Amino acid sequence: MKDITINTGTPRNVLGHVISGAVASAVISGAINYKKAQSRQITKKEAIKDTIKRTSQGAIATGSAIATANYLGQEGGLFKALTATSIGMMGIYAIEVIEEKLDQKYLTNQNIPVEEEDYE
Repeated sequence: MKDITINTGTPRNVLGHVISGAVASAVISGAINYKKAQSRQITKKEAIKDTIKRTSQGAIATGSAIATANYLGQEGGLFKALTATSIGMMGIYAIEVIEEKLDQKYLTNQNIPVEEEDYE
């Protein structure tokens, strides 16, 4: 199989882009959630929670994207690129699952019945 190498230029610093992704996501989600909270579509607590979640996911997605691009620019880097993409996807999925579990725990602790979903 012919190796796929893309000239992506000089490899970029992944950590720097994780921070950039977090900042960009915080600005975007913060503004959207602020607007929703001002129009009383969501509470301030929900706005903060969603902004933190989206900020974390944006940081993971950006870091994963930069790592993937860096690996695609290396000879023999296709598997590493796919791995970086997979790790990013798993990180974002993990945040979704953690949020869901925390919400269930919070509702259960408040003696509010939680509906169990059947995923068969």
